Amino acid sequence: MAVLNNPGYQLQPSAEQVPLSTNYITNFNFLNQYLPDTYEKEFERYGNRTVASFLRMVGAEMPSNSDMIKWAEQGRLHTKYVNCDSSAAAAADTATITVSDANVSGIAIRVGQTVYISDNATGLSNKGIVTAVNTTAGTFDVAYYEAGGQTFSGTAVLSVWIYGSEFKKGTNGMIGSLEAEDEIFDNSPIIIKDKYAVSGSDMAQIGWVEVTTENGATGYLWYLKSEHETRLRFEDYLETAMIEAVPAETGSGVATQTANSQVGNKGSEGIFYVVNSRGNVWGGGNPTTLADFDSIISRLDKQGSIEENVIFVNRAFSFDIDDMLAAQNSYGANGTSYGLFDNDKDMALNLGFTGFRRGYDFYKSDWKYLNDPTMRGGLPTGAQAAGTVTGLLVPAGSTTVYDQIMGKNAKRPFLHVRYRASETEDRRYKTWITGSAGGAQTSDLDAMEVNFLSERCVCTLGANNFVLFRYGS
Repeated sequence: MAVLNNPGYQLQPSAEQVPLSTNYITNFNFLNQYLPDTYEKEFERYGNRTVASFLRMVGAEMPSNSDMIKWAEQGRLHTKYVNCDSSAAAAADTATITVSDANVSGIAIRVGQTVYISDNATGLSNKGIVTAVNTTAGTFDVAYYEAGGQTFSGTAVLSVWIYGSEFKKGTNGMIGSLEAEDEIFDNSPIIIKDKYAVSGSDMAQIGWVEVTTENGATGYLWYLKSEHETRLRFEDYLETAMIEAVPAETGSGVATQTANSQVGNKGSEGIFYVVNSRGNVWGGGNPTTLADFDSIISRLDKQGSIEENVIFVNRAFSFDIDDMLAAQNSYGANGTSYGLFDNDKDMALNLGFTGFRRGYDFYKSDWKYLNDPTMRGGLPTGAQAAGTVTGLLVPAGSTTVYDQIMGKNAKRPFLHVRYRASETEDRRYKTWITGSAGGAQTSDLDAMEVNFLSERCVCTLGANNFVLFRYGS
């Protein structure tokens, strides 16, 4: 039977912008003969309500002193073109091949190199030697090794890659050389702010219910709880902003906010945006079979082939992986050797898995952000839920990149946060108190204001090694 909608979980916020009567317990009636028995301590019915932890597990934080973070990532070592055509008809001994791949300014093919040419549709292929090259026009002449000549038609769409070279005795060396090509990426930090304010008069109101927060703060003053919850909420936003941020597109409503002196107008490139743009995307929700994972592994083979990977998943995806792995056991249908394979009648049955190996090592970790109903956990799933994220595969370890600021190669985690800082100003996590209440003596405002600020962005290195699991193509 499905879980019923009513009664459900509460989504209304526990905080208000200003102190209201709802912030206080008002059920005081001293004309009653009997006063109510009360519990002194607030009951924590939602457990740990914070969602931040993802970046602390997989990344690091590093200072930066610029409005722009730039880095270079290695390109491919070998050259392959996938949108080519031949000027010759089938059975021709020679041909002129035209390279029409996008973003190719000068073809990296030289005279004397040997190439493999194949028809993308049929797989028919030839091997040949390059006899002439016109880099400006993006063409090269090839002579085929096969006596039967060209095996494919002149209208075929071709792929070409270099596998070696051949020269006669006593000839000069290779004509021309190749320059390494790096891909340059950048991101810019955004400023994140929050504030909590309480008047001096309200601070004098002592509550009689003991309150606690997730970071261990306790007390009998309601404003103390609100201040700590503001801090926890801000810390969550420091992570979720790095996950969800998107750049402001030209002509968008945000981009037109240049005249607004208060709100930002540029955005930033968050993790989901980057992986959607230049990473790998599984568009079918949750992969539920080994065949599904085999297709993902096949894609990883074509990327960086990182040996160890962590999949951060929502609850449904976690169960799907457990069920898939359990089905590989001959006793899985009866549940007798699920999870821990030494289960007996005196121990609790473990119905879950922490990871598996199939070509690569995959470790599974629940991601609270994807389960929390006040965040992404409340989004719809299924075919109608285009864009709903169910998981993210993150490569473990670090990678080498050329850091434009440092001017040298550096080891960096695949995911890390850069925050704005200098010798005199550190904007990683700023907090300060203003006003004239609560110990502050900075202005004549009869209140205490706790201010929070951070300026940061996330760098997603080697996005081609990440896999985003979501619904929708």
